[in-house]
Amino acid sequence: MAKVVLAYSGGLDTSVCVKWLQEEKGLDVITFSAELGQGLNQDELKNKALRSGAKKAYIEDLRESFLKDWVFPALMAGASYEGKYLLATALGRPLIAKKVTEIAEKVGAQFVAHGCTGKGNDQVRFELAFSALNPSLEAIAPLREWSLKTRSDEVDYAKEHNIPVSATKENPYSIDRNIWGVSIECGELEDPWKEVPEKAYQLTVNPQDAPDEPLYLEIYFESGVPKKINGKEYGIVELVEQLNKLGGENGVGRVDLVENRVVGIKSREVYEAPAATILHISHRELENLILDRETAHFKELVSQKFGEVVYYGMWYSPLREALDAFTRKTQEKVTGTVRIKLYRGVCEAVGRKSPNSLYDLSLATYEEGDKFDRTLAKGFIKLWGLPFRGYKK
Repeated sequence: MAKVVLAYSGGLDTSVCVKWLQEEKGLDVITFSAELGQGLNQDELKNKALRSGAKKAYIEDLRESFLKDWVFPALMAGASYEGKYLLATALGRPLIAKKVTEIAEKVGAQFVAHGCTGKGNDQVRFELAFSALNPSLEAIAPLREWSLKTRSDEVDYAKEHNIPVSATKENPYSIDRNIWGVSIECGELEDPWKEVPEKAYQLTVNPQDAPDEPLYLEIYFESGVPKKINGKEYGIVELVEQLNKLGGENGVGRVDLVENRVVGIKSREVYEAPAATILHISHRELENLILDRETAHFKELVSQKFGEVVYYGMWYSPLREALDAFTRKTQEKVTGTVRIKLYRGVCEAVGRKSPNSLYDLSLATYEEGDKFDRTLAKGFIKLWGLPFRGYKK
């Protein structure tokens, strides 16, 4: 019998996919699940996949690789989508697709599959990755084919086929979580006029309920990579987990965004990313101290494009590699410490220092010790304004 390797989360969609691929496509289903920081119970997930009908279930802890090779390059690039989304789910998809492809090649599968909706972004991310990594594999997207129109229909299908799922008609949220953040959609969140209910949030306390005293953190970076919190060195997984904890306790990292999906529709998305928020703000402030003006301004363009490339599913592309090469060059001197203040949902930098700082107090100060030669300003202004002399509207 032909084989298919399914990217399997254990949620409603992929649990139903296992049985559907068997019954409708006549395929032996092999699942792959990635621990990216969502806190998988690996034994439970494996048993769930097998009970749903999978012939074999692969699970792998990829948290360190995810941060080192996917998340931190995006952090160093300053990448976000539409200025707010820090790309947690989008960064995980190319890694999962890579592992699915490797397993398909290992077991001799002709097909790969995912449980993404036919109007979402993740279908694009998975299938572009599959195509780039092994174009001979045929991708199957059950949610684009089956007759189940709503999540309620899927819940009914799961009950009819004794598929173990946690989703119910009363708990309609679709949640994707990894160590870099949480994406939440569906249910009442689809109405952009309604405020997000507190029950939807997974990582953060309501800022109104956060401590009434600010929390100060000192984040140390080395060549653009975060290494220490308050002078203590952490492994990359532990560092991000610690910042998620501290940021979440202080209500930091909530995003409510109406965004433009890859397929052209607008969608209301809710995100939580405490560690990502803290690290992006810290990293940007450190760069402001170190990068020269022209590099810093050009990097803003690179940051936007890098974010779009990740969001659009183009990780395995020459453009992403080129943007990454530029980014890595800019990070060679991005070493130093940023002091961050967390208070009731707000994260702000209140101090920064670096051995590579371009900030010169003797040039910046208006007090005693000022060495800036003011007499040069007149000539500079004349030259700077030459293109505009005589211009009138």
